[in-house]
Amino acid sequence: MTVPGSKVTCAVLIIGDEILSGRTQDTNLAAIARYLAQYGIDVPEARVVGDVAAEIIAAVNYLRTTYDYLITTGGIGPTHDDITADCVAEAFGVALHEDQSILDLLSARWELTPARRRMARIPDGGFLVRNKVQGPPAFGIANVFVLAGVPSIMRGMLEDVGHRMRPGAVTHSKTLRVDGSGEGVIAAPLEAVAKAHPDLSLGSYPFFSQEGYGSNLVVRGRDLAEVESAYAELEAALRADGITGLTAVENA
Repeated sequence: MTVPGSKVTCAVLIIGDEILSGRTQDTNLAAIARYLAQYGIDVPEARVVGDVAAEIIAAVNYLRTTYDYLITTGGIGPTHDDITADCVAEAFGVALHEDQSILDLLSARWELTPARRRMARIPDGGFLVRNKVQGPPAFGIANVFVLAGVPSIMRGMLEDVGHRMRPGAVTHSKTLRVDGSGEGVIAAPLEAVAKAHPDLSLGSYPFFSQEGYGSNLVVRGRDLAEVESAYAELEAALRADGITGLTAVENA
């Protein structure tokens, strides 16, 4: 049972040369962070590594022992550079084996070529993560979940992950939009309120468009009453400094 206010963490490891080369834009990190937020699970760190075995193994071992959970994306397909399963098995010091249920699924749809059989391998002691979109399932071992890199498939797999994790206390947030004032003007009142509420996270996120400029000021924390109090203090401090153009923003 989770103690109210307790913190649960999950790191994200994005694997693939195509991300680092700029050929593919990652969208999985945002999807994972939003998904985990509903379970009260924070994402304190995300890394991107290429298809280099030593780097993947080192990252897996560091992240899985530093945080409560680790989600990896990418590198579990049928090609020679899909080495995530091998690396995760080596990180845990176990062998890979072909899962018969995956082989049966694959053979029902396609000829079982050596390339396709690669997708049936999971580490000894691992478990399957359901794939509701297409193709074979993903897998996990201990506190590590190894998911596909294709965003639509990854999101489908993600639905079988959250319920396996220990939930944390949900983070609440309130956003105040400030139009027509730059960060240099709002910095002092924002800092003062942040110092008065060290258990909260207060951030400024500037925006620029044809319609104008400004910042979205976000107050985040696990104590809803304190979040609302800090938000009210921030709005009052900005108004006291003569800053106008303040609008409450409905958080997504």
